[in-house]
Amino acid sequence: MALDDFQQFLTAIESAGELVRIKHPVSVHLELCEIADRVSKRPGGGQALLFEHPVLRDGTKASMPVLINAFGSYRRMALSLGVDDLDEIGRRITQMMDLKVPDGFLSKLSLLPRLLEIAKFPPRMKSGSAPCQEVVWKGKDIDLDKLPILTCWPEDGGPYITLTAVTSKDPKRGIRNVGMYRVQQLGKDTVAMHWQRHKVGAAHWREMAERGEKMPVCIIVGADPASVFSASAPLPPNIDEFLFAGFLRKEPVKLVKALTCDLDVPWDAEIVIEGEIDPSEALVVEGPFGDHTGFYSEADLYPKVHVKAVTMKKNAVYGTTIVGRPPMEDFYLGHATERIFLPLLKLTTPEIVDYHMPAEGIFHNLVFVSIDKQYPGHAYKVMNALWGAGLMSLAKVLVVVDKEVNVRNPQEAWWIALNNIDPERDTRFTMGPVDVLDHASRAFTYGSKMGIDATRKWPEEGFTRNWPKIIEMDEATKRRVDAMWPKLGLGDGR
Repeated sequence: MALDDFQQFLTAIESAGELVRIKHPVSVHLELCEIADRVSKRPGGGQALLFEHPVLRDGTKASMPVLINAFGSYRRMALSLGVDDLDEIGRRITQMMDLKVPDGFLSKLSLLPRLLEIAKFPPRMKSGSAPCQEVVWKGKDIDLDKLPILTCWPEDGGPYITLTAVTSKDPKRGIRNVGMYRVQQLGKDTVAMHWQRHKVGAAHWREMAERGEKMPVCIIVGADPASVFSASAPLPPNIDEFLFAGFLRKEPVKLVKALTCDLDVPWDAEIVIEGEIDPSEALVVEGPFGDHTGFYSEADLYPKVHVKAVTMKKNAVYGTTIVGRPPMEDFYLGHATERIFLPLLKLTTPEIVDYHMPAEGIFHNLVFVSIDKQYPGHAYKVMNALWGAGLMSLAKVLVVVDKEVNVRNPQEAWWIALNNIDPERDTRFTMGPVDVLDHASRAFTYGSKMGIDATRKWPEEGFTRNWPKIIEMDEATKRRVDAMWPKLGLGDGR
C-alpha cells in the first residue's frame, strides 16, 4: 500500500515498533543531533525518533515536532517504499525493461497489464485547497526562525534544512527536476542553495543565469517517502522524479501548483518553502558543513534564495536528517539506491552479478563488484564501464571479484580481495571527476581513481601457478554436527 504522505510513514513506523517518542524538551541547536547521532550508530541503525517538544534557538518551544532517522534501517527503508525487500523493486524494473513485443495477437494482449501499469505512474495535478497550503506565510509573516531547523555540528555555518526535495525546471524544455540538496538558513527569509556543479538543479540555475532570468525553486520538507527517496536517487536528467516515485508507490504522486511560481509541489507535503534566485545577485558564502564523509566540507559560494512564501499543514511534522561519520541514516537511503538501480547497471554491463557500497566508503569512495568473468581482462572492462555510468563515475576505488563472492559482506569481500591480488599486477589507476566533497583529491572535483582486479587470474593474464581452493567443510559432516549441536551446550551454532 502506498504511503500518501510523511505522516502516514510516521504512523507506519510506529505501528512497526520502530519509533521512539521523546517528550523531554531538546534544543534544535546541536542537542537533537547529538541524540540522533548516538541512536543511528546502534546496530541496525537504531530507532526513528520523534521529538515532540523541540526547543528553538531563542529558547521557545517549536510549533511542530521533529522526525529524524525515519529512513535509518533496512526495515524502515523497505517500509517507506511499500516492500518487504528492496530487491523486489529491482525485479519490477527488470520486468519493465523486458517489454519485448511478441508475435501474435493473443501474446500481444498479454502485455496490456504491464503497459497499463506504466500508464498509472505519471503524477496527477489537483486543484483546490491542498493540505500543504493550509497555513500560508507571505511578506512580513515569513520567519524561518519559527521552523525547527537544525544546527547539527559545532562548526556548521548555520542551521541547515537537510531532508529536502528541491524542485526546479529546465528553462529550455520545461522538464522538472527534484533533487535532495542541503539548504543553509541565512536569515528569516533567505537561504543558500547548495547544489554541486554536476547536479541537475545547478545546470538549471546556470541556464537561467545566462538568460538573465530569475529562477523559481521550491524546497519541500516532508513529502511522501517515495518522493523523498526519489529526490536522492541518481536518475537521468530527463526522468521525472515524481514519475519514478509513482512507479515505486504504484500510485501517482498528487501535485498542486505553488502559490508564487509555476512549479508543482506534492499535495500532501508537510512544508513548502517557495523561493526565487536572482542571477544578478552575488553568490553568498555557504558552509562549512559537517558532511557525510565524516569531515567538514569547506565554505564556498552558492546562490542565495529569497523566500517568497512558506506553506504548510496545520499539524505539520518537520522531517529532517543529519549526516556525519558513518554509518548514519543516509547509508540506508544509499542502500536503497544500490538495490533498486542494480538492474539498470546490468542493462549496460550484464556481466555484473552484484555490487555494494559499504557504509565506511561513504558511497563514492569504495564499491565492491562481483562479475561473471568470461575472458582475460574482463575485470578492467567492467571498471571502465562503471566509471562511465552516471554518478558511478565518481567512484574512487572499485574492487572487482568473482561471481560467488558475497559483496554485501565487506569482511568476505576484503578477505577474498586481499588474498587474490598481486598489488603491482592487479591495480590500475586512472584520472577523472571525483566527488565535490573529496577533500583529498589533487584538485577540486578532479583526481585519481583506483581499480583492483581481485578475480581469479587466468593463464592468459600471465598466471601459471595453481589457484588454491577455499577451505570448506563437507556437507555430510556439517549435517552430523548440526544434529548434535543442541546437546553441546554451546548456544546458537549458526
